[in-house]
Amino acid sequence: MSFTGAILTGGASTRMGQDKALLAIAGSEMTSIVAVALVEAGAREVLTVGGDLAALSCLSGVNRSVPDDDPGEGPLAGILTAMRYAIDDVIVVLACDTPAITSAAPLALVAALLTEPAAGVAYAEVEGRVQPLTAAWRISRSWEVVSKAFAEGERAPRAVFTSLDGVAVKDVLASAVDDVDHPSDLRRYAADPLRSSTPNEDSR
Repeated sequence: MSFTGAILTGGASTRMGQDKALLAIAGSEMTSIVAVALVEAGAREVLTVGGDLAALSCLSGVNRSVPDDDPGEGPLAGILTAMRYAIDDVIVVLACDTPAITSAAPLALVAALLTEPAAGVAYAEVEGRVQPLTAAWRISRSWEVVSKAFAEGERAPRAVFTSLDGVAVKDVLASAVDDVDHPSDLRRYAADPLRSSTPNEDSR
């Protein structure tokens, strides 16, 4: 199954105090780490959505950087923007701040959609916790539902999962969704980029 990769890079990063998308760990920007994982999984194109378009477009693994159609309106807005620009019916949308992610996560998400033709989305569920920003979406099945929910004021991606016959993918490693929210998280990864294996308590 061919798919487009997208990385949400337009968040305010209020807890970090600076733009997370361009922060580097072990010499590589976090967005680039996520982009390379998507490329290695077979994405035909990798987009970033929102943020510093000029800087993001220069990162390894990134093909295009596009503006968020509804900046400041949360992740569901970014997902809709990514869907508008996707060149495939399937799009894997990831957060920019998961520096331990590998190609295994997007591969597992796409495989889940392949085995469930009626599903509009396949999302990671790690240790019983839904990870809505680690998900693959089938645009032809999900566009109308997501657009309607957004128009009605919904901003949380997980709110549409039931309507889309969402598939929980439970074999995604915890390290793949461990996010960097605070300066202490950045220091932790700087000390040992592969050490963390569980999601932060305050992660999505």
